Amino acid sequence: MTSAFELVIRPRKGWQPVELREIWQYRELLGFLVWRDIKIRYKQTALGGLWAILQPLVAMLIFGTLFNRVAHIPSEHVPYLLFVYAGLVPWTFFQNAVSFSSNSLLGSEQLIRKIYFPRVLVPLGAIGAFGLDVLVSLSFMVVLMAFYHRHISIGLISLPIFVIGSFFAASALGLFLSALNVRYRDVKYVVPFFVQMAFFLTPVLYPMHYISGKLRVVLLINPMSGVEEGFRYALLGTPISWPLVWTSMSLSLVLFAGALIFFRRTERSFADVI
Repeated sequence: MTSAFELVIRPRKGWQPVELREIWQYRELLGFLVWRDIKIRYKQTALGGLWAILQPLVAMLIFGTLFNRVAHIPSEHVPYLLFVYAGLVPWTFFQNAVSFSSNSLLGSEQLIRKIYFPRVLVPLGAIGAFGLDVLVSLSFMVVLMAFYHRHISIGLISLPIFVIGSFFAASALGLFLSALNVRYRDVKYVVPFFVQMAFFLTPVLYPMHYISGKLRVVLLINPMSGVEEGFRYALLGTPISWPLVWTSMSLSLVLFAGALIFFRRTERSFADVI
């Protein structure tokens, strides 16, 4: 059987273009890496995929009860626990995707040293593996909506847009941090702290209009802000600012393209440094 394409490996210098055709040719390997990460994550676990529900569910009960009683945050005429869970679904995906993808290259050291393939597939595979968690979390969202007697919003048809937006936001940060982590191992200490701080600067527990002043500007340039508002609009029918959504989506795409270029620029030294 003849090969579908011919691969010639040559030394390269300077900035290299992002070869999307090459990534497409290795799409089967990407699928394998996604499946590998899913199996590794849930291997020898008693609850398996239920962890995808327990993470946002426990956070919903803790933050929802605490903030609802102490801060009395408005929730757009939606039960606050349901409001919080809808925000935690994309945030849990973003948090886990960034944390795991930033260390993905180090975890695939032997694979990177031995064979050639587009290195970008490793962090993308780690991120894609959490797509299953999003599906499981959304399925439990249906149960919660039935419990609170909430009807499905017509905005549900827009949900794929916000899922894609969360993927690009997580991929942008994951690609950049994973490449940086190969050379500077301090990254693994910075990421948990960064994610914790970013949580409070993202409208997960509160609606966007609840924030004003200079802090609102920070939230406006946060690519996850539009995603959070979009998820609640699609799932619960809450009000949404479309300019904010398109700003977040555009920013996610720009950051993803920049991270992809940076990754491409630094990947030639991975096998030597890792």
